[in-house]
Amino acid sequence: MSAREITLLGNPILRKKCLPVKDINSAENRECIADLKDTLADFRARNGFGRGIAAPQIGSSKQVVYINFDYQGPLINPKIAQRSRKTFTLWDDCFSFPDILVKVERYYSISVSFQDEVGTKKYLKASGALAELLQHEIDHLRGILAIDRAVDSRHIILRSEFKKLSKNRAMTL
Repeated sequence: MSAREITLLGNPILRKKCLPVKDINSAENRECIADLKDTLADFRARNGFGRGIAAPQIGSSKQVVYINFDYQGPLINPKIAQRSRKTFTLWDDCFSFPDILVKVERYYSISVSFQDEVGTKKYLKASGALAELLQHEIDHLRGILAIDRAVDSRHIILRSEFKKLSKNRAMTL
């Protein structure tokens, strides 16, 4: 169990629908969860940001995400059960394309059903930043990337350019 290399934009595994985890207690699943946790911690230590990661981002096509934010731990076979009508837009980023920001629209609040690392069925209600993060990570399990959710093609920008423009206030972000 260790930090793994992040799968980058262009790798076909990021576009595949992940398979449900059938044996939650398998050594393979425990290793995947540990690798996600270690990879997230490593990325965060090296880059100063990072709140969640999905299995395809470490080359695994399992329905597993690991979150370290307002909720901490794995979500196995997560499904969005409810969505609010209220939405919001934000600049999103991703480990798989860390130099790109994408303006996306997300539901303000959601409810997610999932299993934890021992197979217990759980239900998580989330709003704001946690809801956005969960939507982003669950999208990964369906082969959907933040760039697919861009509000339009003009709202995809390099992080370095975003910082320059934000500093100069030369662009309405």
